[in-house]
Amino acid sequence: MKNQRFPSFSGKTIGAFGGLYLVLIYCVLATGADAITRTFSHGFEAPQLFCFSGAIVAALSALSVLRTNSTRKFRTLRPRTMALRSLFFILCSLFYFAAFRALPFAEVFVFIAFVPIFAALLSYPILGEPVRWQSWIALIAGAGGMVLLYPEGLAAFTWAHLCAFLGALTGATAMVLARHISKDDKNALLQVLYPNIAICLVMACILPFVYKPMSLLDVLMVISYASLLFLARWVLVLALSHMKAYVVTLLINFQFVIMVLVGALIFGESPTVNLIAGALVIIFAGAYLVLDEWLADRFAGRAKAMSKFTHLDERFVTRRKPQKGQIA
Repeated sequence: MKNQRFPSFSGKTIGAFGGLYLVLIYCVLATGADAITRTFSHGFEAPQLFCFSGAIVAALSALSVLRTNSTRKFRTLRPRTMALRSLFFILCSLFYFAAFRALPFAEVFVFIAFVPIFAALLSYPILGEPVRWQSWIALIAGAGGMVLLYPEGLAAFTWAHLCAFLGALTGATAMVLARHISKDDKNALLQVLYPNIAICLVMACILPFVYKPMSLLDVLMVISYASLLFLARWVLVLALSHMKAYVVTLLINFQFVIMVLVGALIFGESPTVNLIAGALVIIFAGAYLVLDEWLADRFAGRAKAMSKFTHLDERFVTRRKPQKGQIA
């Protein structure tokens, strides 16, 4: 009996839809981590959270790396890019911490809506990935959907708003650099390990000046935050290795939808028409980007296959010698 071969999907097809599931998981994990950040920021300074959480995340990452079968367990193929990503990771964490401390979730996440735009602008110079005009339409629609979620608008522009803007810019840069590293370095855990080692060391230098005693509940909050952060960032790096950076960053806006659902189911907050409209715009914009990438990859694969077939056919015709009595 002949062995049956199971149908297989192309790597890029798996990347588009597998990346979608990874981003949705990331949104759930990130929502929990952001809630803890907001709660913790009212009583403590940023170094106290990021020093301890960075150490925990780095330890979890190191243990996970040791369990891999890679011969170069802790060696990255792009050390300079990894160092640059770590720098932007630290800046992004500090900016968002300051923003979450002073602003409501609504105002902070309105700025996060612009992360896909930043990622799209940075994807071409860093990754050489051109953004098609269809994708620009989806990106603008997604950002517009975020504004629809909170139609009351922003308050007067303050330092906290500037922090939210810079957090979005540095966060988008770190995400694009993560995809750049993933092209050569397939060990996603290293992109979680080294940035957290960096933020732990930097915050440890500042911690003695701002440290406050913590209760058992505060310690549990830090551990929970670190655990959620470890899983979220690992999942995010995996998603960036499967999908284009601007697609992933736009799909991250699904986190708003999760927040609306949590507010309605747990806190009894009834979503307004604007919230529903904004959520629908984000969903359709994100789905369009995934479909656009999948169709582009599929057509590119077909064109490549047809080109190869045509090339082989031409070689066969040129090498075939005419038989006696036939016209060459």
